[in-house]
Amino acid sequence: MEHYKRYHSQLIPYQSTRYIVIEGPVPPEQLAHYRMHPDLDAFRRPKEQFDALIEIAELPEGRIILAKLDNEIIGYVTFHYADEMERWSEGNMQDLVELGAIEVADDYRGLGLGKRLIQLAFEDDQLENVITFTTEYYWHWDLEKSGLNVWDYRKMMEKLMKSVDMVWFATDDQEICSHPANCLMVRIGKDVPLSSVEQFDRVRFRQRFMY
Repeated sequence: MEHYKRYHSQLIPYQSTRYIVIEGPVPPEQLAHYRMHPDLDAFRRPKEQFDALIEIAELPEGRIILAKLDNEIIGYVTFHYADEMERWSEGNMQDLVELGAIEVADDYRGLGLGKRLIQLAFEDDQLENVITFTTEYYWHWDLEKSGLNVWDYRKMMEKLMKSVDMVWFATDDQEICSHPANCLMVRIGKDVPLSSVEQFDRVRFRQRFMY
C-alpha cells in the first residue's frame, strides 16, 4: 500500500522576534541537519533518540513531526509500524500504524505544542487509509515534572488524542489491562476497508468471545 507523506509547516510566534516551527513529515536528510534539545531524554539519551528519529524517518511508513526553534528540536511525535515483538504486529497489517513517542522539552510545555504536532500529522487526509493507534501506559508518563496524578494525566492524554478523533477502544492486551489508567486509543481512517477493521479486532482481542 502507499503511505502518503505530504509535508506541512506552521509558524508559532515565540517571544518577541522568534518563531517555533511545527513541520513534518520531515525527511531523514533534512532531519540530519537539526540537533536535539538536551531535555528530550524521556525514552533514550538525546543523541540516541535523535538517531532513532532519523531511522524512523527512513521507513516507508515512518513519520517524524517535530517542533523546532532555530535548528534545535524541542518536541516531536513519531509514527511507525508496531515493534515485531508486540501483539499489534501479529496481524501483519500494512495499514495499521502506531503513534509512538510524543515528547516536548520541559521549557516549552504548556504552549500546546503536543496538540499542534499531532494535528499536523493528520493534515491533508494523509492518514485516512490507515488505522492509527496509540497505547498509553502510565509508567511512561512524566508524573513528577507535570505535577499531575495518574488519573489527571490520563485525562490530559485522552484529550490530546481526541483532538485528532482518536477514541478509546477495548482490548484484552495484558499490559494495557494491568492497570486501569492504561488505555488503547484508535482512529480508523475513512478509507480503511472493513476487512482491515475486522483484522484489527482480531488483534486487539485474542479471546474471540470478547467481540
